[in-house]
Amino acid sequence: MPPSPAKPTKAQLQAAYNKTVPDIVPDDMVVLFAGINPGLYTAAIGRHFGRPGNRFWPALHAGGFTPRLFSPYESDLLLDLHLGVTNVVARATARADELTDDELRAGGKILAAKVQRWRPTVIAFVGIGPYRVVTGDRRAGVGLQAAPFGGAPAWVLPNPSGLNAHYQPPALAKLFRELRVWANKQHRRRQG
Repeated sequence: MPPSPAKPTKAQLQAAYNKTVPDIVPDDMVVLFAGINPGLYTAAIGRHFGRPGNRFWPALHAGGFTPRLFSPYESDLLLDLHLGVTNVVARATARADELTDDELRAGGKILAAKVQRWRPTVIAFVGIGPYRVVTGDRRAGVGLQAAPFGGAPAWVLPNPSGLNAHYQPPALAKLFRELRVWANKQHRRRQG
């Protein structure tokens, strides 16, 4: 893994409020991961799931999506693996609870349009709370959902933030692995 650039300063973190992080959009996308929204650290460095302690990259590797542990600074390597990353809400905040339900629902409409345009094999929401708000399905759980989203099958994963103590690394790895196996099988069928 390459060395990480310097940690953002307090001023850089404050300046990151409302910034966006560019989507990662490969051709022939197998999985589009949709985070809630960028945190300030992520927006300050311009890389998805960038905060140290976020378990997205380790879970992606442990689930078999990547051949080794990638750093957020290597996110462009996901393109060759046919993996994409976006957010339900594009603007950065210090905490996801700063987003209103109306903002999440509006972001969900934008996300549904992206899914229709990009046509991933599956859209994977990284965080159950936003999925419930966006779809109105308050009883949704982790895993494959009954209803598609934006024309693609929808899958829900737990939020990989280090603050989410409900899911430890082995459980995250198992859930990411289940998604990978299912998505790859669906992708092969789609390609006929």
